Amino acid sequence: MSGRTPALTPPDSALAPVRHPDAPAPGEPIGTHYEHCFGCGGEQPHGLHLAARAGEGVSVTAEFLVRPEHQGAPGLAHGGLLATALDDTLGALNWLLRVISVTGRLETDYLRPVPVGTVLHLSAEVTAVDGRKIYATAEGRLDAPDGPVAVRADALFVEVKVEHFTENGRPEEIQAAMDDPDQLRRVRAFEVNP
Repeated sequence: MSGRTPALTPPDSALAPVRHPDAPAPGEPIGTHYEHCFGCGGEQPHGLHLAARAGEGVSVTAEFLVRPEHQGAPGLAHGGLLATALDDTLGALNWLLRVISVTGRLETDYLRPVPVGTVLHLSAEVTAVDGRKIYATAEGRLDAPDGPVAVRADALFVEVKVEHFTENGRPEEIQAAMDDPDQLRRVRAFEVNP
């Protein structure tokens, strides 16, 4: 996308992204970051419940049903929730690169209102990698994968080690996640990345 801020523009030394050989195949579902994640977790009653799927190359797709509890202005999705949906979809790209990363910067453009009851079709792709920095872009379309673009974002993610979470998160949640065999399996899946 043109008009990116300098922080979101990959340097000339950046490399094209490479899908990890152990990444989910195109069309396969991508697991949640964490069952209590507001974006993709199933344990959040008012969460977004995004269900992401691997796409071609280093891309993913997801869908988000805008429910009444997601509104800001009457009958319309809250802008912060739309940014959250984009951010979580972008975060699902980690599964294709097999790295752990966190959002460093997210620049969001709101192009159309998103009414309650709308299914927002999200797509995201990694555009470049430069060391620990991962550059990516995402968009959300109204009512269909080829519908009008309502919201889009450019992002910079930064690769981190699992200690980022264990040293900074609340101990009780970290312990619960580490005691969850599914969560532990997800963390270990990323540890095999050379």
